[in-house]
Amino acid sequence: MASDDPYANVREGKLKLKRDDGIKKKKKAKSKKLSEEQMQNLLEDGIEKKPELSSKQKRTKAELAFLEQKEKNQAKRILEKATMTHKERVEKFNQHLDSLTEHFDIPKVSWTK
Repeated sequence: MASDDPYANVREGKLKLKRDDGIKKKKKAKSKKLSEEQMQNLLEDGIEKKPELSSKQKRTKAELAFLEQKEKNQAKRILEKATMTHKERVEKFNQHLDSLTEHFDIPKVSWTK
């Protein structure tokens, strides 16, 4: 009967996994506290190091025009979003949905009826 029992070879207790020796947390690196003078120097250096256009990053007229147009479009889009409140946007969206035909309506297929 023991050989007929499908649960005869069941292992009891918890499963032994490869990395079951406990959770190890990574230690955080100690951050260096900078004085205010050092922070000011870093900020000034960052501003000075930022070049307008280096010799490797020269842009063509087309690239400059594209970037300028992109900025204009982005500013226009932001202004359009800022002018409408959330309530107005919802009302506009609901009007748009009302103007659409309902997608689950079955169109008339037969011309005889």
